[in-house]
Amino acid sequence: MIRIRAGAPRGVRPGAVFLAVSTCTGLFLHARRAMLRELRQARAVAGAAQSVLLRPLPPRVADLDVAAAQLSADPGAAVGGDLYEVIPTEHGVRIVMGDVRGHGLAALGTAATVLGSFREAAHDEVDLAGVLRRLDRALARHQRARDDAREAAAAEDFVTVLLAEIAADGTLLALNCGHPWPYRLGGGTATPVSRREPLPPLGLFPLPSRLPVAELGRLLPAETLLLHTDGVEDARDARGRFFPLRTVLAQTARAGPLSAQSVLRAVFTRLLGHTGHRRADDAAVLVVQRRP
Repeated sequence: MIRIRAGAPRGVRPGAVFLAVSTCTGLFLHARRAMLRELRQARAVAGAAQSVLLRPLPPRVADLDVAAAQLSADPGAAVGGDLYEVIPTEHGVRIVMGDVRGHGLAALGTAATVLGSFREAAHDEVDLAGVLRRLDRALARHQRARDDAREAAAAEDFVTVLLAEIAADGTLLALNCGHPWPYRLGGGTATPVSRREPLPPLGLFPLPSRLPVAELGRLLPAETLLLHTDGVEDARDARGRFFPLRTVLAQTARAGPLSAQSVLRAVFTRLLGHTGHRRADDAAVLVVQRRP
C-alpha cells in the first residue's frame, strides 16, 4: 500500500517554502504600493492640468453670475476634451463652449490649443467672426504639427465650438460650428435659443467667406443661459434612454427661483442619477445668469 503524505515535496524543507511565499507576498505588496503611488501622482498631474486648462471661473463676470463644471469619461482623469471659458472684454462678455473629438486625456492638446487661442482672440478681435477665424487657424497649426509628428489621429481632429457674446444691454450674438445650441431659461420655461443649422465643426472644412452670426435678441435681467456639450444630452441610462435635458431644465425653471449654481447643481444631480455614475463621453455645462 502506497501512502501519500501532504506537505512539502521530498527534499524541500518547510522553511524554504515559507520563505518563498513570504518573498512573493512582499513583492506583491511592494508592486501594489508602487502602483498606488503612481496613480496618486497621475491624479495630481491631472488636477494641475485642469487648473491650467479649465481654470475655475469667477462667480461673477460683469453683470453675469457664472457657474460651470465638467466630468471626464476617463476614470481617474480630471480633464477631458470639453472646454469652456468666459471673458469680459471691451466688446462685451465673450463665451466659448467646445467639444474635441474623442474624450479624456487624448483630447487635451487640442482643447488647450483652442482655449489658448480664444483667450487672446476674445480681447483682440472686434467681432465674433474674427474670433472664430483665429480659432480655426490655431487648430490648423496644431493639426499640421501632429501630422509632422506622424500621429495618425491628426487628420481626424475636429472641434465643435459655440461662441457667444453678451453686450452690456443683454444683446446676445452667437456663432455655432457643429455644437448644441444653448437653452434660455426664464418665466418658468426652457427653450433653445435657435434652431438654425450650425456650420460644420472646426477642423473638417475651410470656413466660408461669410460667417452667419446669429442675433438672438436680449438676455433679460434674471434670465439664464445654459451651454452644454453633447455628452450631456447623449448620456444614457441602463435601458439606453437619453438624458432628458430640456425636461429637466423646464422642471428646474418652474421650481424657481433660479440661480446659476442651482441650475448647474440640478442638471448634474439628475445627470449622475440618470447614468448611474457611468459615462461614455465627457460632459460639460456652463450657466450664466444676467443679474437684475
